[in-house]
Amino acid sequence: MKFLRIKYTKWYQTLSNGISKQNPILISVLGICSALAVTNQVENAIAMGLGVTFVVIASSGTVSMLRNFIPFKIRMVVYMVIISLYVILVQMFLEGFFPTIAKSLSAYVGLIITNCIVMGRAEAYAVKNPVKYTLIDGFANGMGYTLVLIVVASIREILGFGTWLGMQVMPGNWINWVVMSIAPGGFFIIGLLAWGLRSMTKTYEE
Repeated sequence: MKFLRIKYTKWYQTLSNGISKQNPILISVLGICSALAVTNQVENAIAMGLGVTFVVIASSGTVSMLRNFIPFKIRMVVYMVIISLYVILVQMFLEGFFPTIAKSLSAYVGLIITNCIVMGRAEAYAVKNPVKYTLIDGFANGMGYTLVLIVVASIREILGFGTWLGMQVMPGNWINWVVMSIAPGGFFIIGLLAWGLRSMTKTYEE
């Protein structure tokens, strides 16, 4: 019973850390560039979030499986090769099934390769832990990233364009907030969300 409790606690803590206590964007301050670039519309935010989630789960799981065979001195190069493989799969999938979204995201899908969240989880967690926990960690961090993107994009799209997922939600006389359609609007919202989450989780810089 004690073993099951400890095991459950580790699974729960891993999920909780990725989504809230160590949220990649709001707490660890990683992946900010893509968060600003693709969150002017919810559709793009969902696609990017799910793409990053898939890549971080798959790449972290692969690194975890191979961790005893990866030479320490070239581990970063190996991580890059593994991550690149999964990013190419995401890019091909979007181009094949969602060409409009692929065009909107443009080069940002390819830049998942250099996303600090993906590389960071491989180095900080996957190479040190078994696959079962690594997959949970990858899912938690990916979803933590995705949820923030969706919240930021929802606020920006509604205030900046008067729409949500392309559907008109604001009245006809609504005046769009131009600042929300450009990067400063994203900075402002992410800053407020970071302040709110850090206050709730009592995560402060020393």
